This record gives sequence, structure tokens and C-alpha cells, in this order.
Amino acid sequence: MKTLTSEKEEQKTARKLCIILSKGSLDMVYPAFILATTGAAMGMEVHVFFTFWGLDAVVKGKVDRLKISAVGNPSLGLPSILGVLPGMTGMVTNTMTKKFKQLKVPTVYELIKQAKDLGVKLHACSTTMSAMGIKETDLISEVDDVVGASTFLGLAEGGQVIFI
Repeated sequence: MKTLTSEKEEQKTARKLCIILSKGSLDMVYPAFILATTGAAMGMEVHVFFTFWGLDAVVKGKVDRLKISAVGNPSLGLPSILGVLPGMTGMVTNTMTKKFKQLKVPTVYELIKQAKDLGVKLHACSTTMSAMGIKETDLISEVDDVVGASTFLGLAEGGQVIFI
């Protein structure tokens, strides 16, 4: 039996979504921003924390050049050995990008702008930035701040956390 306190906690959790994006490939960045924009459109407080390769989604010059890896991606329908051939990543990325364009799916940068318009907060990981030599000036202007893991965990408290 649920108590009044547990129901309030459940409602509180359902109203905040925190996404940790650690991968910088198109097939990981798109789901993160689709979830973020959907959550925000539903009235949720949404935070996205970019760490490791996920930072590529918010680094100037990289956000528009994200790729889909043809290596180790069995869902592509290609024999795995073909993924290592030169040009396969580019071919797979071009195919997916054209398909998205035909379907009128926004680009990653367009999704970032939509997310910001909906109030999504974007946080870059300070530790990862230091380790990878990324400066604050390298980040796109839509990033709200550079924070450490402890700050992000404080922001995430009481919310649903998704790791991508």
C-alpha cells in the first residue's frame, strides 16, 4: 500500500529527468535529445550532463559532424567485417542523415535549440573537459554551465536518471 509520502516522492521523481550523455555518436545523441525535448514539453524539469564522448554534441565544430559507427553495430544489417572497411562510417552516416532529412527529423543542433527553447539545462562535465583539453570557449553557446559530477548529482536528486 502506498503512503501519502511515497506518492509525493513518486510525483516528484516523475517531474524531473536527468540524462547523462556519455556517447557522441548520432544514434546515442538523438535519443538523448528526443527524450529531453519530450520531457520538457511535458512540463518536466530536464537536465543533460555531457561527459566523455557525449561532449562532442556540444563542442563547436563537432556537433554538426557526429557520425554513426559501422563497427560493432549489428543493428545496421551489415556483416560486422564490412564495418572496418574505409569509408563505411561515412556511408552509414550519410545514409542515416539523408533518411532523417527525408523524414524531416531535426538535426542535432536544431534539437539542441528546441531543447533550450523548452527550458532544458545543458551541463558540461568539468573533469572530462580537463582530461580532453576542452576549454569553455570550445563549447556551443547553448551550454548553461560546466560542472563536476557532485554538482550534477545534486541537480539530479529526486529525479529519474538515464545514462546513455
